[in-house]
Amino acid sequence: MKRFFALSRTTHGVLDLAMPGFVALLWLGAFPPVLTIVLSLFTAFAAYTAIYALNDLVGIAVDKEKFAGGINAGYSVEASDLRYPLAQNALSLRKGALWFAGWIAVALIGAYILNPFIVVILASAAILEVIYVLLLKVTYLRTFVSGLVKSSGPIAAIYVVDPNPDLSKVLLVLVWVFVWEIGGQNIPADWNDTAEDKRVNAKTIPLHFGTQTAGMIVLFTLALTVTFSLILPRVSPLTLGLPYLLASAFAGLILLLKPGFDLFRQQSEGRMAAMLFDRASFYPMAQLAIIAAFVIFL
Repeated sequence: MKRFFALSRTTHGVLDLAMPGFVALLWLGAFPPVLTIVLSLFTAFAAYTAIYALNDLVGIAVDKEKFAGGINAGYSVEASDLRYPLAQNALSLRKGALWFAGWIAVALIGAYILNPFIVVILASAAILEVIYVLLLKVTYLRTFVSGLVKSSGPIAAIYVVDPNPDLSKVLLVLVWVFVWEIGGQNIPADWNDTAEDKRVNAKTIPLHFGTQTAGMIVLFTLALTVTFSLILPRVSPLTLGLPYLLASAFAGLILLLKPGFDLFRQQSEGRMAAMLFDRASFYPMAQLAIIAAFVIFL
């Protein structure tokens, strides 16, 4: 099973579950019914498992080319020796495809039960993920596609707890997740993979603009993330005052701005980018813990 979980980057996927959990709690201002929570968790796990597997299935040929000279150390949340098992021939394409098909089927069924519109969101995320992978050698603008893919989970969470949400508030959540993904996940991941990406003439922000400009973009998008996080209480029925804002800002400072500034200042190859990726991966978990505390004690 390790090979299959490596294909789906399950450690990272489990951390990703915190983002839709946070958004659902913030939006509803209370815990949903237990059955809704259980079904949502299972559906979200299946969806993330499938989408991450889809990434490697579509990109298998380029991954083999990228990592012909060896696979880099990766990040602590994805440090398995079995990273990219398809590219390493540790897992067959057929088995990988069956793994994806099983989980996407489960995710679609769960999504339909929760809210049929979420099926549309999930299908769109899968299509966008394919586009994202195929654009690797085409344009660095693919990073925007990544932002949309990562935003799909939190947006789906809104439709679990609110069938008819205020679209302006949905857009606020989307933008917040979008800039977090670009500055805290996508660019740092590409930065960490610059040596491998050069082998295949990949088009990424660090390669196209250089590390100095990439670092500025990282800092700018992370600053936007923290700024938008202070506006997010507007989507909640709860009265979230100064204590909540301070806790949210502190999480952004420690997990986003500090490692982002360190990366920009040192302009290092790989190591600092991987550190930012790791810290940013725990940002949704921190936000979930903060809102859960306020939901429980308010």
